[in-house]
Amino acid sequence: MAREMKDSGVPWIGEIEHEFQVCRLKYLLSEPLMYGANDSGIPYNISLPRYIRITDITMDGKLKESGKLSLSEETAKGFILKDGDILFARSGATVGKAFLYKEQYGLSAFAGYLIRARVREGISPEYLFYYTQSSAYDEWKKQIFIQSTIQNIGADRYNQLPVTIPDLKSQRRIVSCLNTQCARIDAVIEKTRASIEEYKKLKQSVITQAVTKGIRPGRKMKDSGIEWVGNIPEEWEVRRVKTLFRLRDEKNYLPLEEVNLISLYTDKGVVQHCDLEQTTGNKASNADGYKIVHENDIVVNIILCWMGAIGRSAFTGVTSPAYDIYVPSDEIECRYYHHYFRTKGFSGDCYKRGKGIMAMRWRTYTDQFRDISVVMPPKKEQQEILAYLDAKTAEIERLIEKKEKISTELESYKKSLIFEYVTGKKVV
Repeated sequence: MAREMKDSGVPWIGEIEHEFQVCRLKYLLSEPLMYGANDSGIPYNISLPRYIRITDITMDGKLKESGKLSLSEETAKGFILKDGDILFARSGATVGKAFLYKEQYGLSAFAGYLIRARVREGISPEYLFYYTQSSAYDEWKKQIFIQSTIQNIGADRYNQLPVTIPDLKSQRRIVSCLNTQCARIDAVIEKTRASIEEYKKLKQSVITQAVTKGIRPGRKMKDSGIEWVGNIPEEWEVRRVKTLFRLRDEKNYLPLEEVNLISLYTDKGVVQHCDLEQTTGNKASNADGYKIVHENDIVVNIILCWMGAIGRSAFTGVTSPAYDIYVPSDEIECRYYHHYFRTKGFSGDCYKRGKGIMAMRWRTYTDQFRDISVVMPPKKEQQEILAYLDAKTAEIERLIEKKEKISTELESYKKSLIFEYVTGKKVV
């Protein structure tokens, strides 16, 4: 017998099973939506409540185990989570992501840029969480973001979230079914992501080997005097950074609309703002005093270079006055040092030379950076190494791209599958 369907009244949801209802989120709650604590937290202590922030929650609704903080018992009062509470991110680049709290996570409180939803009787928190992982929820977020000038979605917006909901017995059946099916999909996604990480490690290993040992086998070697590098080909030199690069200190005085803004990212390297789908952080209001960068310069973030925030610029433009800009000498290929500077070993050298009171305030100042010893192959060999790396890394990146495409398709399939069940289009 064909199931009876009806129009949900919501364009991006379409038809729903006849027994389903569409309710605004606020009518599914036992108490009003609530903002979290306005506190920066303290170092993690297992005897104190864990402090859950936006950055602790992944986009697929998982809780990270790294970078944990706690909250004092006094401050945490009134913000303690109960089993089944759902948290929504209300600000930042990941606004809209959701997290289902369970007792297994241990005593926890939540931060101010999160909103807590606590469901009433007759509503399964697991069902509501699954709804937030569906393509219907994604479409709702898109509609909200179009209407918002800034990405800051408050309780008033979340209260109006339309949720398709059947009776409690059906909710539980759907949750049970999705637990099984999503677990299978998640296992494949996890395996795919693990494969991507292995390829990334392989790429880094290939680069490190090439820039520290070269690609010509069977040569006489000598000690470089650089701990992480070890032995190098006998023909190679060891030089200080300051002998291979000079500082560029050209300032910009053109208006913002007449310059090409560029930034430096640990993962991406040097990028143009115009090539980014969105930029995070504070946006520049003017570019007075920004540093001029020329194509083939090296850009160094003195605060994060120990985490790999160094890169060669393929563009001419302007960038933050907080960065150092280096001009390569004629005896080197700048792209070779782009690879060298972004190895974990060189990041470790930056850390050893740096100073600070804590990790996120650790700085490798100009004089310290310029005094670091690096290897220097003959320029012709640098070119050979670059040709080898261009081919080898392109091959690995193609494999990574294929795996990432599979992961994205699986995520999309999972969202669509959840959508089919939480709208009654697919029967349990």
